[in-house]
This record gives sequence, structure tokens and C-alpha cells, in this order.
Amino acid sequence: MTKKKVGVQLPKHAQVLAPERRYAYELEGLAEVADIVDVRADTPAEFAAAAQGLEALITSWGLRIGREVIERLDRCIVIGVGSVGVDMVDVDAATRAGIVVTNVPDIFIEEVADHAMMLLLGVARMTSRMARMAREGDWFEARPVLSQIPRLFGRTLGLFAFGNVARCTARRAQAFGLRVIAYDPYVSELEITGAGVEPVGFHELLERSDYLSVHAPLNEETRRAIGADAFARMKREAILVNTARGGIVDEPALIDALRSGEIAGAGLDVLEDEPPSPNNPLFAMENVLITPHVASATTRMRPETRRRVGREVALVLRGRWPMSCVNPHVLPRVELERWQPYPMSRGPNR
Repeated sequence: MTKKKVGVQLPKHAQVLAPERRYAYELEGLAEVADIVDVRADTPAEFAAAAQGLEALITSWGLRIGREVIERLDRCIVIGVGSVGVDMVDVDAATRAGIVVTNVPDIFIEEVADHAMMLLLGVARMTSRMARMAREGDWFEARPVLSQIPRLFGRTLGLFAFGNVARCTARRAQAFGLRVIAYDPYVSELEITGAGVEPVGFHELLERSDYLSVHAPLNEETRRAIGADAFARMKREAILVNTARGGIVDEPALIDALRSGEIAGAGLDVLEDEPPSPNNPLFAMENVLITPHVASATTRMRPETRRRVGREVALVLRGRWPMSCVNPHVLPRVELERWQPYPMSRGPNR
């Protein structure tokens, strides 16, 4: 069998390594059906020109695979994304072109949930301020400051979206004695209540949450969904946590809300512009804890993500449905075999 070609974007200045070394993890699943080739390009136009003739692409970060690139892919049948979020690919353009887009929705979920709870606890317990006071010798002044905040137990955590990370975050929060509510119009109420979480509407989520944790994908529906109107509905003592995508939060509105005391604090692993300007006002706020988009980072994350994306692309190149398809409505239009069993949890609704 002639092997297919899978392309990975690589900056022109990157170190030259043999593909079998650079892509060892991806090739664990792909080696029998495909070779991986470097697509050395620094602009979308260069990438589009070099990627013609390839049957698949793998991406994580780097150049966005937008319409300009996708419309020139004459043989590509699958784009494998090595993350949960897929905003680095124009999924609509891929769907129009009949290209399957896959992601890795369940590899580093526990890590991100850990990080979300760390940010929540760090802001709620004023960790940055307490550490500074300890360093500066304000030892006895610290307790009166922290004595002004309510305890965590019995407070309400609101989850904006109820996907994999949110569900893991809910389990951790419940162990701390938090009540958990969630808004997600695309998840059954039975699934939400089955996790011991109360389903609510969006406005109720904002109004009841003492801590609001963002877990939605970034798309046209969610872009800047947490903005000035949302902050106006939130409690003045509320804390915002975001480990999803920076673009879901209207950053200027967040800065205004923090400055005016409309909300009490924020824990952010993601920002609208990454890397952010060092002059970003959020860095100067002691009630804001920022980490550099590292929530998923552990020793396991990159190897397992790369292995999984290789297996997903290999499934499609073998003529089968992937385990995770971001644009499932493309599947009936392509010559791929469904191998997963149909769910049999209920009979016909009649």
C-alpha cells in the first residue's frame, strides 16, 4: 500500500530533524499508513502552496489553517487538531470542502480542572496578596485582611458550559463544599443533574454565581459572551475564572468591571492577546491572578496529545470515522465507514 502524506507546519527557521525523530509520538499511530512531512512556511500563502497534494494535516499552534489554506487543499481529507479547542482551523471552510476535523477532547481534562480550581482558590484566598505581605513583613496585618472574605464552603460555583473540563471541575468543587450550577444549552438536563449539578439559564448563572468558571469553546456564539452586560448582572463579590479561551471574555469590559468593583477578582489562564502586552492593566491588579496559558501542562500532556492526534488522523486515512469529529455533519458526505456502535440507551420516541 502506498503511504499517504501528512503535513505539519514548521517555521522555516526551525531546527532540521528527521521526521521519525520530530514526530515519533504521532507516528506511533500513523507509521503504517502515512509519512509525516514538514511544511516549512511562515505565512498562510506559503503554507497553502506547500500543502497541496497532502492527504492530511496536523496542527496545534502556529499558522491558522483558514479559508485561504483550505480552499487550496486538493487532496486533504482530514485535519487533526492537537488540542480541545479548534479555533486555529476554519471549521466551516473545512466542512464546505468535505474535510473532517478532529480534536483531542479528553486527554488533559483533569489537568485543566486542577488549574481552574487553583485559580479559584488563589484569588478567593488572596494568595498573591498574602504572599506579598509575608515577604514584606506585614505578618500580623494579613489576618485582618483575609478575615473579611467569606469561607468557600456553601458558596456557589457557576460553570459556563458543561463539557469535559467543567464536569471534572464540578467534582473538585463539590469536594470543597461548593454548590455547583451550570449553563449549557447543548447538554441534557439529565446529564447535568446526574453529576449533582443544577442546570440554570445564562442570566441566572451570572446572578447566582459567587465564582464563575468559563469552559466553553470559542466560536461566534461565545465570543465576548462574558462582557459588560454579564458583569453588570454578577455579584460585586464574584470572581471570574477562565481556563478556556481569552476571546470568550470581553477584556476591556473585564478591566472596567474590576476597576469599578463591579466584580471582586479574576483568575485567568487565557487572554484575548497572547502573549499579552506587558502594559496590560490586568498585571497591575492584585485581585487578578494570571498564568501564561499553561493549564494543560504536565509531563503527560504533550506526548499523549500527539499520540492521540496521530491515531485520529490514522483512522480517517484508513477510511474510518475518527473517535472525535468536530464537524460531524461532514461525515455523511465522505467515504468513511462508521465503526462505532449506535447508542441503544432508549427506544423510539413513539
